[in-house]
Amino acid sequence: MKTLTLVVASLMTAGAAYAEGTGNHSHDQMGVGQPGTEAEVARTIKVRMYETEDGEYLYEPRDLAITAGETIRFEIVNEGENPHEFVLDTMPKNAEHMELMAKFPEMEHDDPNAVRLEAGEKGTIVWTFSNAGTFEFACLMPGHYEAGMRSPVAVN
Repeated sequence: MKTLTLVVASLMTAGAAYAEGTGNHSHDQMGVGQPGTEAEVARTIKVRMYETEDGEYLYEPRDLAITAGETIRFEIVNEGENPHEFVLDTMPKNAEHMELMAKFPEMEHDDPNAVRLEAGEKGTIVWTFSNAGTFEFACLMPGHYEAGMRSPVAVN
């Protein structure tokens, strides 16, 4: 029995060590790109977050086209009455994050690809889109994504 316990414990430790060593824990290497610097900014995109009278939660612009390698300064303003987020990522990563937000809606973010703004607040994200693909920016607060608060980003 001792041998079996030791084997199981060894396998569990090895599995955890492997997962830790192979996981991508760095925001410097995300599928959507990585944080950029002000010196690299090619253009600025102003993003409005707001609600409509009929209950939609929206961004303006509604979609974006960006060239791979381009560095964008997003100047984001929450013109709505509710707090909103701007989370730039792949659709699967945003879906995963949205599930987490449903469980912990007051969770704070310190990720370089995200900003949470109260009504009237402004924020800035500088981002380099190093990979081609279709991504999105979205508000992952409970109910906001479903109310329309998402916009595709095509990187060619």
